[in-house]
Amino acid sequence: MIQIVKKGETSKKKKILIHISALFFALLTASLFILLMGHSPLKVYLSMIQGAFGTSYRLSETIVKTIPLVITSLGIALAFRMKFWNIGAEGQIIMGAFGASWFALSYPHLPSWILLPLMALGGLIGGGLWALIPAFFRARFRTNETIFTLMLNYIALKWITYLQNGPWKDPGALGFPKIPNFHEHAVLPRLFGIHIGWLIALILVALSALFINRTKKGYEIQVIGESENTARYAGINVPGTILTTIFLSGALCGLTGMIEASAINKTLSVEITGGVGYTAIITAWLANLKEPLIIVVSFLFAAMIQGSSYIQMAFQIPQSAAEILQGLILFFVLGSEFFIRYRIHIRRNPVKGVS
Repeated sequence: MIQIVKKGETSKKKKILIHISALFFALLTASLFILLMGHSPLKVYLSMIQGAFGTSYRLSETIVKTIPLVITSLGIALAFRMKFWNIGAEGQIIMGAFGASWFALSYPHLPSWILLPLMALGGLIGGGLWALIPAFFRARFRTNETIFTLMLNYIALKWITYLQNGPWKDPGALGFPKIPNFHEHAVLPRLFGIHIGWLIALILVALSALFINRTKKGYEIQVIGESENTARYAGINVPGTILTTIFLSGALCGLTGMIEASAINKTLSVEITGGVGYTAIITAWLANLKEPLIIVVSFLFAAMIQGSSYIQMAFQIPQSAAEILQGLILFFVLGSEFFIRYRIHIRRNPVKGVS
């Protein structure tokens, strides 16, 4: 009989070994797929590295892709620490971008030093309030936050679609459903050739780590994640902490929306997230919800995305094939978590009549 048995604490050395093994088997399996397409696996892998880091421009593009992953992963990790499964980062990013865009389009001629903080505030409030809806129902009625947050993603998306085709439609776009571009005062400045979002991301990583590890509220979040009953016994206000934490989680995701709308798109559109909200779930989980590791995992993941984009042009590989390569690597790396948390035990049934 085959049994799956939960392991105790796995050593850090063994975790690293399992992850390296998973990456090896992922590359091996992907190599077979590349060979079937008629390409050299070694050349494709080297081109992916070159596509992510080969020039200063490619490196900057990798960093630009890292920024929203880091900030959104921080928001998701905050909720996940409390065992609140926030799958609604996509919607929270969208509503954060909406809040920021309202200020950008309503007050375009305000000086940057006033307008940009207002846009950031709009992003934080927009994302936070959107996350607060499922948090309230979870705290008050014990609803399933996974389904609730997921469904809110589609509502947020349709809201932006309505704005693009209705009240905010650009009259100068010749009938194309598009929201007007932001004034230059609403665009984030650049620092060392990259928009200032990278500095914001680093500051947020430091603040998040301090909040979780050095504050009373951070301790309460971790206690609730371990056991809500224990938290209540310890006198922690569980509903209040859930509402506060999930508002902060959504606010971080909303700030991602503000940064993407201001620095990258320079407008609001239905493509504002680029799937970051779902990808950040993976990066947060692979980083074990640890803030410093989120930077590393997000950067490596962004490098994989940037490298995959490059090989599409270099080898004329279709986008679907490049996404299969990404999927294979993710499948093995995520699957390795099973061998960290569980072990397979084969128990032989005793032969009847034999003691």
